[in-house]
Amino acid sequence: MAETCYRHPDRETGVSCSSCGRPICPDCMTPTPVGMRCPECARQRTKVVRGPSGSASGFQQAPATYVLIALNVIAFLVEIGSGAGGLSGVSGSITRDFGLAGAPVSEGEWYRLVTGGFLHAGFFHIALNMAALFIVGRVLEPGIGTPRFVALYGASLLAGSCGALMLTNPYELTVGASGAIFGIFGATAVIAYGRGMGAVASEIGFLIVLNLVISFTVPGISIGGHLGGLIGGSICAAGIVAGERGMLGANRRFAEFAVMGVVAVASVVGALAVA
Repeated sequence: MAETCYRHPDRETGVSCSSCGRPICPDCMTPTPVGMRCPECARQRTKVVRGPSGSASGFQQAPATYVLIALNVIAFLVEIGSGAGGLSGVSGSITRDFGLAGAPVSEGEWYRLVTGGFLHAGFFHIALNMAALFIVGRVLEPGIGTPRFVALYGASLLAGSCGALMLTNPYELTVGASGAIFGIFGATAVIAYGRGMGAVASEIGFLIVLNLVISFTVPGISIGGHLGGLIGGSICAAGIVAGERGMLGANRRFAEFAVMGVVAVASVVGALAVA
């Protein structure tokens, strides 16, 4: 049975407010850069959140994005402090001990499926990844909420690790947040399309294709990690869109997290199977 608009009970709708989740009809929809909002949430989103200096607070809009960037930077500094790691590829002790590699994972070092996604092989590597996370994270996180963003990022990271192990030598180290970042790129495109923002979806889709071309043509890039993260993030986003359209039942938020949980668990199982 289709849901009805919370302001017009006689009108069926498959669209929900991207902020509060209430079903809304076309007359109640307010297009915003992060999806359709109900009249109340649309008015709230026009308020400017100001920090102590009087400027808008980006951290309050996307706290997880900033925390993830900080964690990656801290890990990179630890790499540098451990020796050559971070400055000259994957030669440092931290990278060797915590980077993603199939052989150690198969021997019980499962934590590498996560830690490898927070390590980087040089200044350019981390700068490029963090710039992408900063740009896309500040768009996607406010649009789906911090809890869903964190779950999606984590599932994409694990999916990227699974993909990397599928296409990498068991003894070759792989590091970088690009699997998770490809996941949020894919998720942004899927959610934008699902919310009727075709132009935004097309722009993100073009960036994804461009980056995939680079992945396939530049030596040393983890193709499996990028493809795995992209597929995992897109599946998670499809679950979110299905929830917003009322296709996952009354308890849609639980169902959305369940979809992301399945992606994460399947990625871990798949990674262990191929490791």
